[in-house]
Amino acid sequence: MLLRLHQIDKFYPTGEGPLHVLNGIDLSLEAGKSLALTGESGSGKSTLLHLVAGLDSPDAGEIHLGGTNIVGLNDTALAALRRGTVGLVFQQFNLIPSLDVAANLAFQARLAGRPDPAWLKVLAKRLGLAQVLTRYPEQLSAGQQQRVAIGRTLAARPRLVLADEPTGNLDEATGDAVLDLMLSLVAETGAALLMVTHSNRLANRLNARVHLHAGRLV
Repeated sequence: MLLRLHQIDKFYPTGEGPLHVLNGIDLSLEAGKSLALTGESGSGKSTLLHLVAGLDSPDAGEIHLGGTNIVGLNDTALAALRRGTVGLVFQQFNLIPSLDVAANLAFQARLAGRPDPAWLKVLAKRLGLAQVLTRYPEQLSAGQQQRVAIGRTLAARPRLVLADEPTGNLDEATGDAVLDLMLSLVAETGAALLMVTHSNRLANRLNARVHLHAGRLV
């Protein structure tokens, strides 16, 4: 089991007292599998993804990634985790404006210490970016920018890909194409995919799905 969450609780302070955002969450995900996380806005989906990525800490529970409980790791260890083990794809593409497509694609792999020009060439071709490698983010369409963001994540060959509404800013056809590419590339690299989505149609295309409601999985 690549990822296992055990009895995760998360509270946020409010003027009326602590808000129980996540309540006793248990979740697991195997390598090579994809899991959709659905739920209404404010149900805690993004919070859960941030906890798995080590961007925030739970108030109770354990998060095991590759057999290691990441809860309580220091900032240096968590940063190393995000560089080499966990890949993040968000609605905001977060591309580096001063770098061209080729450099943006290579950025995460270089940080992880795993530069692989041959793999980048394969990714660029599969993602339909081979003809735009010398362009800059501002010269790309939204769909192209999202494909660069996905390629940058996969270039480092992460063991776990976390995607928060990765097709939310795209039209249906482009979103479907991006998800096709993400699912195939994740499967080929043996990674696991945990994807937050509001779309039941997209969620149904993944191996499994769970629904978050009022801080609990139902």
